[in-house]
Amino acid sequence: MAEPTMSLTDNDLITAPITLTNCDREPIHLPGAIQPYGFLLCLDPSTHRVVQASANTGALVGRAAESLLGGGLGQLLGPARLAEVEGRLATLTETTQLLGARLEAVAGQPYFKLIMHRYDGLLWVEFEPVAETDAAPLDLSMLNAALGQMLAAPTVLNFCQHAAEQVRAITGFDRVAIYRFAPDESGEVVAEAIHPDLAPWLGLHYPASDIPQQARAMYLKNWLRFIPDAAYAPVPLVPGLSPTTGRPPDMTYAVLRSVSPIHLEYLHHLGSAATMTISLIDDGKLWGMITCHHRTPRLVGFELRELCQFIGKTFSALIASKVRADQYAYHLRVRERLAQLLERVTRADDFVGALAQPGPSIQEVFDCGGVAVCFGGEVQLLGHTPTAAQVRELLAWLTEHAPGPLFHTDSLVAHYPAGAPALRATASGLIAAALADAPGHYLLWFRPEVVQTVTWAGRNDKPQLLADGQIFLSPRQSFEAWKQLVEHTAAPWLPLELAAAREIRQHVADLQLKAFNVLQARAQSLSALNTALERSNDELDSFAYVASHDLKEPLRGIHNYALFLLEDYAAQLDADGVHKLQTLVRLSQRMEGLIESLLRLSQVGRTDLVAVDVDPNEVLAETADLLRPRLEQTHTQLVVAGAPWPAVRGDRLRLLEVFSNLLSNAMKYDDQPTKTVTVGWGPAAPGGPAAAVNLDHYYLFYVRDNGIGIDAKHHSSIFKLFKRLHGQEKYGGGSGAGLAIAKKMVEKHGGQLWVESALGHGATFYFTLSKSL
Repeated sequence: MAEPTMSLTDNDLITAPITLTNCDREPIHLPGAIQPYGFLLCLDPSTHRVVQASANTGALVGRAAESLLGGGLGQLLGPARLAEVEGRLATLTETTQLLGARLEAVAGQPYFKLIMHRYDGLLWVEFEPVAETDAAPLDLSMLNAALGQMLAAPTVLNFCQHAAEQVRAITGFDRVAIYRFAPDESGEVVAEAIHPDLAPWLGLHYPASDIPQQARAMYLKNWLRFIPDAAYAPVPLVPGLSPTTGRPPDMTYAVLRSVSPIHLEYLHHLGSAATMTISLIDDGKLWGMITCHHRTPRLVGFELRELCQFIGKTFSALIASKVRADQYAYHLRVRERLAQLLERVTRADDFVGALAQPGPSIQEVFDCGGVAVCFGGEVQLLGHTPTAAQVRELLAWLTEHAPGPLFHTDSLVAHYPAGAPALRATASGLIAAALADAPGHYLLWFRPEVVQTVTWAGRNDKPQLLADGQIFLSPRQSFEAWKQLVEHTAAPWLPLELAAAREIRQHVADLQLKAFNVLQARAQSLSALNTALERSNDELDSFAYVASHDLKEPLRGIHNYALFLLEDYAAQLDADGVHKLQTLVRLSQRMEGLIESLLRLSQVGRTDLVAVDVDPNEVLAETADLLRPRLEQTHTQLVVAGAPWPAVRGDRLRLLEVFSNLLSNAMKYDDQPTKTVTVGWGPAAPGGPAAAVNLDHYYLFYVRDNGIGIDAKHHSSIFKLFKRLHGQEKYGGGSGAGLAIAKKMVEKHGGQLWVESALGHGATFYFTLSKSL
């Protein structure tokens, strides 16, 4: 077994531990050895004499390497073929040329393919044995169909899948996978075509350290790398050092070049016995690779390899346009969803709530893990997000440390070291759009740590660190090294996504301003209307006061003179005359009552309250005492509930009048033989508007009777001035102003007066008094 080839090229690495660091320093272009499925001759460019040969020539052509040194290719080729090869040697460059040749000077005259190129001051002639002299015919129809599918692929992933399937169909490898490299040079399997017996690798990620930097450089120079048997023993060159340079020759473009033993060990861990790798290059950079794996050794002919290389170059030529198509499609998707979201939010009454509604929601406009809508003290979460408590802590930090309209990062821990570790799984990436000057109003987009989102190849494998005195790398160990570099890091935000976030923020801010302006205009309108209404009320009160006051005296005169006429001249009048005078007296009394009510109402509006601490128990007792004759006359039972009541703030005389009005009404509109009026504090029964009164801010009283009740359609109209639901003479008459006056008195106390009743089932009048009076 040959010695490890590294010992021929880098003495420092002989004793140094094999780690990822010195792996990157391994001079893989100077292996000093080849793979043994063919043999190699290095010729002097001027003399065309052999200066180096691979040590396996004896096994393949029966001539020891040492015996070939100093001679020409005539040792292997017949004169005619030699002349043809000599003619090509003069035109060689780094680009390989292929020529099939029968080795007529060798016993058995085996057929080999000669692969020739010029590099590092040498002419390189590599010999690959083949069983037949004819090259495999090129299936142009198949190639045409393959290229047609690749051209028609609508997305990058479809494009990759077609390429993987075509390469597997051409080569017959068990597995053909396409890797795409991320900006950090880690790789992801984005497409594959596999034998049904194999487990898929699709979606697996590989750390950047799995491919050393010098290997990436080689992949840029060589479009195709081929290892037909990964268990091979490297065959050294004889002599090991170039006579011209004194070092191993640079085998960058040699097809048979031996590969790193570290890479062979890597293939062993993957269960791969044969591989072929095709570079995918975009704008001079390694975009990805087509990798082929087979579970047993597999030799693929040069022509097929050239065809695969052609597919790889075609892929490389097209990939930029496919990537742009993907980006354009994503751009269109983002713009379309953004337009739909903004349109719906604009039309919604609750534009903040509309952000979270599907079709699409704010989370669906561009790719992210989750979203938080923070407005008015509320935190609404969508998708995979931190908890509400964590979001509130983040808002406090943003308010102090990121006051601008838009803050974004793909590594929150770099800015928010205290809180970010707990958020790494949900919010390593963040866009924070401030909605308003008020603190805590934000739209937040989150992205998880990238380590949390990918499936790493070899994650579950145990690292094999030491075996038979040698240190081996493994995907698991490489992953751990990479993981330490990218912890707390999310996928970066694209300019398109940041622009969409800015547009959403601006649109919502415009809606906020619009809503504020509408509210402000409405408030101004209401204020103006209220001012005009107060002025009208004052004018009406003044008019009512003056009119009623001035009308009382002449009306009293009319009334008195009508009485005088009845007393002094009734005997001289006939019955009709007496009746007319009696009607005149009754109508003047009625008019005096209306004017008196109007005067009292106007006095309520024009008189300021004298608010003092009032004991409502005493007010009710005084009211009952005043009404006692009528209570007795109407056989009304007065019940006091919930006493003693707490003290209230109010105008004692006005409150006395409120109780008096409500108790009088309760007695008046009751046709029961036994009348019952209940006066209480707090809700009289569960449910209803009274149950909704906030007793922290209001006192609540009620007067309930078992009388005729009030139809619901009259509940509001009964509080209008001079509104009567019954005839003038029915239920004892009255001016119809009592409830209007009571309502106005209650409102002067900052409260409300309303009724809960059903026709035929009694009525309960509630009134509230403000505790802040």
